[in-house]
Parts: sequence; structure tokens; C-alpha cells
Amino acid sequence: MDQVNIQALKGQSEMTTGMMSALDVSRMHAAIGDGSQPAPAAGALLPPLWHWAAFPPLTPTDHLGEDGHPPTGGLLPPMAQKRRMWAGGSLRFHAPLLVGEKLKRKSTVLDIKIKETGAGDMVLVTVEHRICGQAGLAIEERQDIVYLNMPTSFVPPKKRAMPDSPAFQASHATPATLLFRYSAVTYNAHRIHYDLPYAQEVEHYPALVVHGPLQATLLMQAATAHKDAVPSDFHYRGVHPMFGGTDLDIVAVEEDGALNLFTGQDGHQGMQATAMWEAA
Repeated sequence: MDQVNIQALKGQSEMTTGMMSALDVSRMHAAIGDGSQPAPAAGALLPPLWHWAAFPPLTPTDHLGEDGHPPTGGLLPPMAQKRRMWAGGSLRFHAPLLVGEKLKRKSTVLDIKIKETGAGDMVLVTVEHRICGQAGLAIEERQDIVYLNMPTSFVPPKKRAMPDSPAFQASHATPATLLFRYSAVTYNAHRIHYDLPYAQEVEHYPALVVHGPLQATLLMQAATAHKDAVPSDFHYRGVHPMFGGTDLDIVAVEEDGALNLFTGQDGHQGMQATAMWEAA
């Protein structure tokens, strides 16, 4: 599809319904929750960012691409670039969601940008989601999706050092079982997260890749625990891939009432995030 036709897709939208049932929540809790606590029951508050499992892509298996993604087309434009990544995004929380309530999501393509790089064109698609529960608008969300040419070797981005003097720091193990379970509970079939031969031989990563949404969720959990409150705003972006089998460092720095958070491995950043709370 040429640039003119791609730009014609801006403003396109679709409606989706979803839910995080008590069973869905128990599965997410088993994957990333606090094992010393019970899973949230029906009617309880849904932990922040767990709604990412509420709208699973229901593409038939025989329609998935080689990488495990649903084919582009429909809301997301068809692209010549075959590597697709969830690069970052932002969320504003207006009201809590509850376990078991019916959800509606309106998704709209806000922008499509094409940039020339040394490895070919990069396409950045920005999608807005407005998620409503039974009480009305709960979350305004923006997702940035990047399309790149499939590489012939692993060329990592420039490394950024982890910050000094953090407000807190922790670590989280990333075994293959965690990556598989998070893929399963979010119905994410992208093979870089669970299929090591594919990740190494086709997409040329050195190891299984830790999901961007998983990293964002771990940072959100850390921020919420540190302040004992869910942020009103949360922004995040990936700056370097993180790999399974090596613990994720989770670090936070307080600045002007906000909390800047980072995942990292081997001393360099993987994801940056900022959490903000409205003044009481």
C-alpha cells in the first residue's frame, strides 16, 4: 500500500466489546500477581493495565501470519514492513474497572507517520482507545505501533544507562514460563515471546523477548505499590529489547511529584515510564 492510501486510513475506527471475568483475572494473577494474596474476585477492582487482556484478538489460527500476529488490514493498515512492535503509549484513568463487568472499546487511528531510516522506511501508527465500563468512560489510551523491515542480524539500539540514586529498586525474574503465560492470558501469539528458534533464526534476537506490555504492567504495579494509589496518568515507551532468562531490574526516580520508572538489564534501560497522580 502506498503512502497516499495509508494516510487515507487516518480516522478509521472500530468498536469492540470485552470483559475480564473472574477466571481471566485468576489466570493473570497466576502469571504476574502476588502469589501470597488471592486473585481479585468478581466485582473487585481490576488491577491497572490488566484490561489489556480484556479484548483478545480472535483471528483464526490459520489466518495468523508467520510471526503469529493477526494480518494487517482493517483498522491497522497493511504494510510491506513485516516486523511489528508495540513501541509505547499513554493512559489516563478516569474511573476504575471491575472484575466481570462488560467493557466497550472504541479504537481510532489517530496518525500514521512514515520515516526514512538506514534500514528502510519505518511506519509509526498511533491508535487511540476509549474504554468504557458500565459507569461510562474509564480509560483514554494511546498506543504507538511501529512497523520495520525484518532485519538480517540483531543490531541493538544505543544503550541508555540506568539512573543513579533511585527512590526504590527491585527485580523480577523472566523465565520462559512467565513469557508463555503472559502470552497465553493476553492471547498474544507473537512467536518472539515463546518460540526460541523463531526468535533467533527469523527475527534475529539473541533470546526470547520480554513483552513491552508486560514490562509496562510491572512498572505500573511498582508505581501503584510505592504510592499506594493508582496513577491518574501513565506514559511508557520501549528503548531497548529485554530478554527472557535474565532478571528485569525495576528502578524508580521521583521528580516534581511524578515517578519516573525504568526496566533494565545489565545496567541499561529497556522501558521508560512516567506515573503521575492528581493532587488530593
